[in-house]
Amino acid sequence: MQFQLSGQQIEVTPALRDHATAKLDRLTRLDDKLKSLTVVLSLDKLQQRADGTLSVVGGTLHAEATEADMYASIDVLFDKLVAQLRKHREKVADKHQRQAREERQYG
Repeated sequence: MQFQLSGQQIEVTPALRDHATAKLDRLTRLDDKLKSLTVVLSLDKLQQRADGTLSVVGGTLHAEATEADMYASIDVLFDKLVAQLRKHREKVADKHQRQAREERQYG
C-alpha cells in the first residue's frame, strides 16, 4: 500500500511521520487490499487539521479531523477511517452473502 504524508503551512517532522505510520497498522489489519492512503496536515489559525483519503477496492473513503493538537487530529482521523473501512467491508460482505443466498433459493 502506498502511504503519502504531506503538510500545508506546516513541516512534517519525523515524530509526526512516525506517529502516523504507527496508526497505519490499524488499517492494514482490517483489510490487506488497500490501494493508497494520502494524509494532509494543515494549520487553520489555532486549529490543527488532518485530512485523509483512503483508496480501497470498490471506492474511496475520506475523513477529516480538527483538534487543538496535531497528534490528536491524527488519532481522530484514523479512528474515523477505521470506522468507515469497517462499514465498507460489512457492505461488501452483505452483498456477497445476499447474492449467494439468492442463488441457493432461485437456482
